[in-house]
Amino acid sequence: MQPLTIFGDSGSGNCLKVRWVAAHLGLPFTWREVDVPAGGTRTPEMLALNPPGRVPFVVLPGGEVLSESNAIIAYLAEGSALIPHAALARARMLQWMFWEQYSHEPAIAVRRYQLHYLRRDPADLDPRLEERGNAALALMEASLSKTSFFAGDTLSLADVALVAYTRMAHEGGFDLTSFPGVRDWISRVEDGLGIGPYQP
Repeated sequence: MQPLTIFGDSGSGNCLKVRWVAAHLGLPFTWREVDVPAGGTRTPEMLALNPPGRVPFVVLPGGEVLSESNAIIAYLAEGSALIPHAALARARMLQWMFWEQYSHEPAIAVRRYQLHYLRRDPADLDPRLEERGNAALALMEASLSKTSFFAGDTLSLADVALVAYTRMAHEGGFDLTSFPGVRDWISRVEDGLGIGPYQP
């Protein structure tokens, strides 16, 4: 049986989530780098495997294909300590994972992409991206004043989902020195996952 195959872009926080979880859980996997800016997700081979034409996606050992980063990490972590056993803590984890994709990533990751990859002038960007990103970071800061991690006092998939782009937020023009609780939490998550500090 073949190991898990992860198709992803190493510059994408959404893709890194999957690699981190697989490595943290000791799951054997093969990483397939996809050049997204060069249209790597839109080739006939890629679209045959994953019709939505995005990364990450995985080919499971049995040949099944699964896409969407948070769905993938939830599948990989089933039965592990990354998913809380208690119903409320598990629901809290899901709450933050949904919020990450709806309210966090669309501001922080999008602004990072436009500044870091497209090299756009900050003055040309939609100012709402900065406003929404800072509001997301402020909400995270407030939550972390109550608990060490987002689903309670232990590392969960909520933290994996949120740390991916938060640790890159400075590349989107967000000043994390204004959010000391978030900065401390990033270090805790990096230590817990064994991934080390962010290095572009």
